[in-house]
Amino acid sequence: MRTTWKPHEKHGDLTAQGDLPDSVYAFPKQRKEPMTDASHVRNAVARFDQVTDVSDTDRELAFANITKAARHYGVDMSESSAADLGVHPQRALRAAARRAATTRKRRYGRRGTAKARRAKPIRRIKTSRGTRRKTRRS
Repeated sequence: MRTTWKPHEKHGDLTAQGDLPDSVYAFPKQRKEPMTDASHVRNAVARFDQVTDVSDTDRELAFANITKAARHYGVDMSESSAADLGVHPQRALRAAARRAATTRKRRYGRRGTAKARRAKPIRRIKTSRGTRRKTRRS
């Protein structure tokens, strides 16, 4: 498979991801997994199987791009094909995130998720007319 990756040596303050050309990405059509240095290449290898909504041909192209970038930046890769990196992404990831958000809302009310990790759950009291929040006594 012919690669599309080309080194991008412009470093500095990039204002947005849109400043990078398509040739820098492992998945150029979707503009996923930019590879501008060795650490980004290692990250692309680690997250290869987490990319969703891409075809098998896109995965083969991405693997070829990652291999070329790894050679350029001197990153050692023991994998020899896209199948070695994993082909099946976590398909239920969005559904699991939705369930987790629902659970956080149920447990912690409308408090933010950063606070939710440290906050105590809201206590509820059953009454004859349903449930209500337990009031705090100071």
